[in-house]
Amino acid sequence: MTRYWIAVACYEHVRIGREGGFMQVCHGKAAPLKRLREGDIVAYYSPTERLGEKSPCQSFTSIGRVAGGEPYQVHMFDEFYPYRRDVVWFDAQVAPIRPLLARLEFACVNVTGGRNWGYQLRFGLFDVSERDMRTIASAMSAREQDRTLPA
Repeated sequence: MTRYWIAVACYEHVRIGREGGFMQVCHGKAAPLKRLREGDIVAYYSPTERLGEKSPCQSFTSIGRVAGGEPYQVHMFDEFYPYRRDVVWFDAQVAPIRPLLARLEFACVNVTGGRNWGYQLRFGLFDVSERDMRTIASAMSAREQDRTLPA
């Protein structure tokens, strides 16, 4: 059964992963990546352009299908050995989140009646409904292997 996920990272890091055919979340932790299964769909949300900077992006920046295999560790620099997971990235456009908020189930209304769409994003990786993923994929004009993802 396919599950649908939102991962969170700055756009600069998403581009690196896209070019390398992998994803990395939560500062390289293995545990979140172990929740993913081959065939799951993951979309990246990027709150900022670069890590540690305040230049806003607030967009879905990549979408793809989790490939086979388990999370694996790589040496990036010094003593940093993050875990990654291979992903087959789709052809897709960047899509700002704000126009989608009224249609996304995870962008829930909080107890005071206000929108609290950023709450889930602080976890770094969380699952969403198929409906939410279809909304995101449609906004991104996502195409997998020369076919448009169903709306």
